Amino acid sequence: MRAALDMTAVSKAFDGFRALSEASFAAYPGEVHALLGENGAGKSTLMNVAVGLYRPDAGQIRVHGTEVVIDGPRTAKRLGIGMVHQHYKLVKAFTALENILLSQGPPSYGAGLRAVEEAVRRHCEALGFALDLDRPVGLLSVAEQQRVEILKVLVEGARILVLDEPTAVLTDREAEQMLLTMRRLAEEGCAVVLVTHKLGEVKRHADRVTVMRGGRTVASADPDALSLPELTALVVGASVERERMPAKRIGDPLLRIAALAGTRADGLQVLSDATIVVRAGEIYGIAGVGGNGQTELAEILMGVRAPCAGSIELDGAGDLCRMTTRARRGLGLAAIPADRSAYALAGGLSVAENYAAGAVLSGRFGSWFRLDRRAVRAATAEAVRAFDVQGVRAPRQKASLLSGGNAQKLVVAREFADPPRVVLAHSPSRGLDVRASGAVHQRLRAARDAGAAILLISEDLDEVLLLSDRVGVMSRGRIVAEFDTPADRNAVGAAMVHHV
Repeated sequence: MRAALDMTAVSKAFDGFRALSEASFAAYPGEVHALLGENGAGKSTLMNVAVGLYRPDAGQIRVHGTEVVIDGPRTAKRLGIGMVHQHYKLVKAFTALENILLSQGPPSYGAGLRAVEEAVRRHCEALGFALDLDRPVGLLSVAEQQRVEILKVLVEGARILVLDEPTAVLTDREAEQMLLTMRRLAEEGCAVVLVTHKLGEVKRHADRVTVMRGGRTVASADPDALSLPELTALVVGASVERERMPAKRIGDPLLRIAALAGTRADGLQVLSDATIVVRAGEIYGIAGVGGNGQTELAEILMGVRAPCAGSIELDGAGDLCRMTTRARRGLGLAAIPADRSAYALAGGLSVAENYAAGAVLSGRFGSWFRLDRRAVRAATAEAVRAFDVQGVRAPRQKASLLSGGNAQKLVVAREFADPPRVVLAHSPSRGLDVRASGAVHQRLRAARDAGAAILLISEDLDEVLLLSDRVGVMSRGRIVAEFDTPADRNAVGAAMVHHV
């Protein structure tokens, strides 16, 4: 059988940095082919070449046996190649349906528009997406926005479907449904490329797996022929420990969230009487099905959304709800938000500028009007080294050139530049590979052991159980159950499901 997509000896460099070095990949009709690798390994770059976002410096691409030159996304679309990116490409003021229509080109009015809408609704039903197509995308959750992106590609008629970390922001149930849908698409003859860092997904759902490291293809195999330790070693080049490390010493309550209520952007109340106490020297993990108020809780704590009622008391400092974001940060609140591009990094600014942003007003780097740029560069270089931020050739490099894991390390480096008292970590491992996740987890544990109160919010139940000293299950905007750790995964999962 001929490969649907066959990429051979593909190379690509950016400003002298070799992102791909003779990388090869082949996906066949009717299979789910997983593409694994650390952040910065080149897997997203290789797939961006496949969909026409980058032109390769060398190499060959064949689609269904015919050598092609993919000179742009339109050509890729015409060849039946579509990609759902990890960072969404949506117009937030438009509705979900309008975003999908926008990606289709100018159809004839009337029957053409109705045909597209009918196709969208068919795909929604097939995927089990409960999605309000007439709602502005800016009012949708992150998971719902991802569903819009998936629908865009499917409606375009892609037969070679690339999914970049498709389950990173989905709940367990949503992820399982998505992966089953991928299997159905493969059974219908599509070649499905699953870019993922989740080894369990590869073992359960992939027919083949290709591993990349350092811009090169290092292995292609049947996942059933590899054990999890063997697969992990191929991805990271070494074993990675994932054992629980409980708190050494837990102190008095440091953060008290009491009877907190809040609404989402459209005015619907999603937080109701949320009450949480986090003690110094502990990680309190919040588990729950997405859309139950976790995002709004994080935004209220960061100061980007106002609560309707309730309080957030920081020991010795009063009610944070009455303070500006700047004042909260001055009191030692550090935040690792779920959406790096929206809340944590400015891709158009340099690595140094992003790192310095957290300390400009403190006087650490001079004044707002006269920055000590030499001090900024020196501090950035030291942080890049200390936090192992890979892919930084110089502090003046644009932050947008960093891979997801390294961008997250930069955020953590900035937030932990001064010892924090309270850390909000919202989906800190979203879209990260095993090694990058381990690095972020190590920093969270170190902050906890230094006496900080860590509030971890994650839809990855395994992450919550791995890191947390206590676990609270959030449903319908409040904590409905609490567990000391180590906690039984099934019991926590049952609390999540039974209260939805």
